Amino acid sequence: MSQLVIRALAAASALCLSLCLLGGDAPAQDRRQNLPGKFDFYVLSLSWSPSFCEATAERGRDSKEQCGARPFSFVVHGFWPQYERGFPEFCRVPAPRLDRNIMSSMLDLMPAPQLVFHEWDKHGTCSGLEPRAYFETVRKARAVVKIPEAYLELARVTTVTPDEVEEQFVKANPGLPRDAIAVTCDNRRLQEVRICMSKELGFRSCPEVDRRGVCRRDQVVMPPVRGGR
Repeated sequence: MSQLVIRALAAASALCLSLCLLGGDAPAQDRRQNLPGKFDFYVLSLSWSPSFCEATAERGRDSKEQCGARPFSFVVHGFWPQYERGFPEFCRVPAPRLDRNIMSSMLDLMPAPQLVFHEWDKHGTCSGLEPRAYFETVRKARAVVKIPEAYLELARVTTVTPDEVEEQFVKANPGLPRDAIAVTCDNRRLQEVRICMSKELGFRSCPEVDRRGVCRRDQVVMPPVRGGR
């Protein structure tokens, strides 16, 4: 078979694949993939800051904003638009410029400028909201979630189970279903608690997020809030 024929067959195969991916059999999320404002719900991701700081130090890196003197506990990692299956990202390229005053206003919840900028570019642009409205919604969502009292000023290294962390959040937040929350971890530390919320900021079930984010460790460690031991 000549090289010309081989190239023609390869091109035809590629065209067929492209048409199949764009055709009617594609999943619903692919037909609206990365369209701003076209999503089903949000995930509020709360990062256990002491774990982040400990892991960052082990890698020889520095994060002065988050890991300095201020004793952060749970901080907002992100507020992510989601599909029932999968999620959009980078929905406006280039992203509309994020004013530094808006960024600065979020540092009490998201204590690193680069994190705020990154989350806007990757996730905020998918919300269909302008920057100020998006971050106002982030703040409202965070205000909805009550952090369990046991984790507010954790003074000592504490070993917990993922189920225990979920149960503490469920008890502290009436109406939060068990399948609306996921706990993530690294090889030994609690990393994040992810909570699914409707566009109206009510708790809602999210089976895929619950399955995808599960920590498979029997026990994990929560390093103490800065100033503890």
